[in-house]
Amino acid sequence: MENLTIIEGQGDAAIADWLASPLRERMDQSDGPVTITVPGGSTPFPIMEKLLGHELDWTRLVVWPGDDRIVSEDHAASNTGKLRKLFEPAGAEVVTLNEMEGVPPFALAWLGMGADGHVASLFPNTDPKVDDARPVVRLTPDPLPPEAPFDRISLTMPSLLASDRLVFVLRGAEKRSVLDQAIAGDNDLPIARLLAAARQPVTCFT
Repeated sequence: MENLTIIEGQGDAAIADWLASPLRERMDQSDGPVTITVPGGSTPFPIMEKLLGHELDWTRLVVWPGDDRIVSEDHAASNTGKLRKLFEPAGAEVVTLNEMEGVPPFALAWLGMGADGHVASLFPNTDPKVDDARPVVRLTPDPLPPEAPFDRISLTMPSLLASDRLVFVLRGAEKRSVLDQAIAGDNDLPIARLLAAARQPVTCFT
């Protein structure tokens, strides 16, 4: 994949520095809002904390969760609730994901990946399609992850692909193996489908 770059062994601060660069570039290009989508889970939040240490005009940032568990925002499992606590004090806007009719294009789509190859909450059992007509979908993972046994709401593949760049942050040898297989076309997991359809720059931190 000519549009794919893999960067290995970077810590949270280095990844945050990298993420700040395209945000600053986009803010310098125009005076309007800059819209991104970000993942939930344990890996990204320490990186986000480092990112917010950069001197950017955070009041221009609009943050969309790539997915969320269908729980109240004050629930410990809510990605949106955690994002609000982190980004809103800096002045950024955080969007509540629902089954809406339209999703804006993103300056950057930051994603994680599960060991089963899921991205956002597009799990293998949901058979996500790159030509899905829906921008957002409500679904139930099967099997339900024991650490988060909830229905989900997620951006679809077309919504994720409507971005200037894709960025993945993956940790661990198991996930790296799944990623390598997806890049080689050796599986048909959601990560493989997304990468095969991506035409924008894709950066994977592993």
